[in-house]
Amino acid sequence: MKNGLLVWNVILTLVAGYLLYAHFSKKESGTVAAKNAAKDSLSVHNPFRIAYFEMDSVQANTFLVKDVQAEIEKREKEYTGQLSQHEYAYRNKLQEYQQKEKAGSMVQADYEKAQVELKQLEDRLKNKRQELDQQYQDFVMRSQLSLKKSIEEFVAKYNETRQYSYIVSYEQGLFYYKDTIYNITADLIKGLNDEYKNKKK
Repeated sequence: MKNGLLVWNVILTLVAGYLLYAHFSKKESGTVAAKNAAKDSLSVHNPFRIAYFEMDSVQANTFLVKDVQAEIEKREKEYTGQLSQHEYAYRNKLQEYQQKEKAGSMVQADYEKAQVELKQLEDRLKNKRQELDQQYQDFVMRSQLSLKKSIEEFVAKYNETRQYSYIVSYEQGLFYYKDTIYNITADLIKGLNDEYKNKKK
């Protein structure tokens, strides 16, 4: 789970970096007068501002994130339980044949049958493990994408009245300076929680 969120945070950071790069490297077209007019208009009406939020605080304090994490943990327990049943069946059958072998009640045909049966159980166990692992990974990916989309949609609505040029997720070690006046974490947590409560009603 932590690795998945770490990957998600890295992706968000890379996207933010790309957007910053694209914004500053974009070539303007038109005459010099048009360029200057656009710059003047931009600086007067829409100053370039970047807000940020602390993703670890959002993860720790948002009901939506907590519910998604709880659902992922629940699903993981279900998959582990199903896998344990298959492993238990395999171990029981193996012990059964080992006991028969110790008792000396197995003939060559029994050994061959045991090998075939154990191989089938082992293959079933391996296939089940792969199937459950794939289902779990798909579920985690869908959950994280849904969570990311919910945050993006809220941030877009939030920014309609604030007019930030970018809103990024703060990652320690990636940014070397941040002005806390542009920290919108508390607004984001409150807004996401209020929105989530309304949706659950």
